[in-house]
Amino acid sequence: MKVHVNNIKVYAYHGCLDEEGIIGSDYRVDAVVDVKNKLSHQNDDLNQTVDYSLVTQIVVEEMAVRSKLIETVAARIIKRILKECEHKEHVTATVTKINPPIDGDVETVCVTLNSEDI
Repeated sequence: MKVHVNNIKVYAYHGCLDEEGIIGSDYRVDAVVDVKNKLSHQNDDLNQTVDYSLVTQIVVEEMAVRSKLIETVAARIIKRILKECEHKEHVTATVTKINPPIDGDVETVCVTLNSEDI
């Protein structure tokens, strides 16, 4: 079983340019957590699965810590979920920067990392 927490919207200040640390950008984060307890749906008990409220809180807190690379942010999110969430087996995080300040008409750029990547 997987818990998907999709489209967590945050405003943050990541990027290599100094201006990005001042102006900031809109971001979207998606997290997927494989749950160890494959029968948690039978128990109807939050203590037997991954709490998506905690996942959301971790994402918001880690997005508030400025980094040059969104890869770094994704890795921090994964590490915290692995550390703080019970019943997790595998984590994937995608951090998407909306309207990145690059030449060209680019809607988004994103990075996806898996717990095996870090």
